[in-house]
Order: sequence, then C-alpha cells, then structure tokens
Amino acid sequence: QVQLVESGGGLVQAGGSLRLSCAASGRTFSAVAMGWFRQAPGKEREFVAAITWSGSRTDYADSVKGRFTIARDNAKNTVYLQMNSLKPEDTAVYYCAARRTTGLPVTPPLYDSWGQGTQVTVSS
Repeated sequence: QVQLVESGGGLVQAGGSLRLSCAASGRTFSAVAMGWFRQAPGKEREFVAAITWSGSRTDYADSVKGRFTIARDNAKNTVYLQMNSLKPEDTAVYYCAARRTTGLPVTPPLYDSWGQGTQVTVSS
C-alpha cells in the first residue's frame, strides 16, 4: 500500500500560480504511475494530469494543457503539479493518486491509492 499526502493548496487570484506536492510513502516501488485529479462541488472527480514513475510519459486534460505541468522527484518520492495562469474554474479539491500497473488512465477507479486532497481556490 502506498500512502499519499498532498500539500500546497490555497487561495490565489486568477492568473496566479500554485505548486502542489504529493509525498508518497510505504510501498512506493509499486507506484508505477501517479496522477492528479480534481473535484469541484457538485461535480464528478476529473482527471488533470498523470506521469509514469520514470517520468518518461505524461498526459494532461485538455483544460489544463499549456498551463499545468506534472513532474516527479524520485529521490524524494514526490510528485508535483505546477499550476500557472490559474482560472476560477480551476477551483476544486485536488487529489493525488497512485497506480500499480502501467498506463496513464484518466478514470479514477483505475488508480489504487489516494491522498486526502488539498483545496485550491482561484478568485476572480
């Protein structure tokens, strides 16, 4: 089992930036891929970005391409989500997730471990 802890959320004005971190512990060698998802009030959890543990592949939702960047630091067992040019519609609770098998799926049930989430609020 992989334990995940997110941090870095907060309140920011539109056009601003935030960097989220996801620290992994436990059986981190089993985390083949890592993803970020978000969930706004009254909406379903949606895919944001994902990265293989080697960093060789990444994937992004169309809504964040060109604004968000996912990266990882294997030495620190940490995955980051750099969010630039933030918009009010980016407001949500952001979750980190880990997957034990290959692939970068966009469907939440295909990830095995989840963090508790961190709130991101973008004011207009």
